[in-house]
Amino acid sequence: MAEKEHMNLVIIGHVDHGKSTLTGRILLETGAIDPHIVEKYKKEAEEKGKGTFYFAWVMDGLKEERERGVTIDVAHKRFYTDKYYFTVIDAPGHRDFVKNMITGTSQADGAIITCSAIEGPQAQTKEHIFLATTLGVKQIIVAINKMDAVKYDEAKYKEAVDAMKKLFAMIGNKAEDIPFIPVSAYVGDNIKELSANTPWYKGPTLLQALDNFKVPAKETTKALRLPVQDVYTITGIGTVPVGRVETGVLKPKSKVIFMPSNVVGEVKSIEMHHEQMPEAVPGDNVGFNVGGVAKNQIKRGDVAGPVDNPPSVAKTFTAQIIVLNHPSVMTVGYTPVFHVHTAQVACQLVEVISAQRAGKKLEDLSFLKNGDNAIVKFKPTKPLVIEPAKDFGPLGRFAIRDMGQTVAAGVCISVEKA
Repeated sequence: MAEKEHMNLVIIGHVDHGKSTLTGRILLETGAIDPHIVEKYKKEAEEKGKGTFYFAWVMDGLKEERERGVTIDVAHKRFYTDKYYFTVIDAPGHRDFVKNMITGTSQADGAIITCSAIEGPQAQTKEHIFLATTLGVKQIIVAINKMDAVKYDEAKYKEAVDAMKKLFAMIGNKAEDIPFIPVSAYVGDNIKELSANTPWYKGPTLLQALDNFKVPAKETTKALRLPVQDVYTITGIGTVPVGRVETGVLKPKSKVIFMPSNVVGEVKSIEMHHEQMPEAVPGDNVGFNVGGVAKNQIKRGDVAGPVDNPPSVAKTFTAQIIVLNHPSVMTVGYTPVFHVHTAQVACQLVEVISAQRAGKKLEDLSFLKNGDNAIVKFKPTKPLVIEPAKDFGPLGRFAIRDMGQTVAAGVCISVEKA
């Protein structure tokens, strides 16, 4: 069979809205899980008195996770639909795990956002919609889950849909192209086949909606940008940076510059999954051997680019941010940590240029609080590569973290180069 086109999918939503169960159900319905394993989990879950959790158990292989009843790590799972091959980036819902969610979501081509029909969207649902949209996930499906628990009541479904549409409207997304699918991850309604329990629903099943996604065009015509995740020294080979090509093409025999370290090297070879590659394109996670560079000269957070079009190092940058979850207010002088591509650098807020609160222009720009949408100027406290999102999307999106939580998310509009 010809290899199907690949997409990365993130499944997000409030912690108790059935994300793990939905993921498990999709894997089961697409034949990605061995039925024997499911039976085994089902027995174990029943023995522990957690019968209803068994799908989630399929997902949470780790014993500790089962006992705590939460999903911890961003785990990669894969499944095939009629049209595509998907890798699920499992993004945890708990607030402490939002950091993983950011690294997970920034790599997703599409998202399923779960929302419980019982209680509708929660604060976390709103945060996830903001994050997914700000971090550039263009294709979204909303699964209104737990329909079995509300006895397949169309009114409860409509209520949840209306509440979700309001959240999308707040960030300027009309949600016209977003399917809102009533599902029960636990029972399996409307996942693979339309359910007799929801005769009032006329839209696609969840798997059909996934097949309606479009594979994003790979940005191979842009200049190379490859954020470094790790750097290894391999005996007999030399220095091997590892990272994901975000734009452009990485080719052997080409010269690359690592910024902000400002080191030039020549690409000798490229490997993916222990196989030599003639080139690497956007989305490829690769290791590549560079000549003329010592391991201690480059580090995580550096970005490789062509010598004639080096990655931008910012003296200052202007960005649009959404304040998501700040315990008090953000003012000039505030210096939280920015997570942008693989870099984590503290940046100081130097100016609030304009802002909106609840859709109205703010006159008083002395502080920003939760829900505010603002254009702000920042100054990195140490050299940082960041690019305008319109030029290099993955290098222009970021999360702002402070005190162990995500306080804001944003996109870079322009860079004043150092």
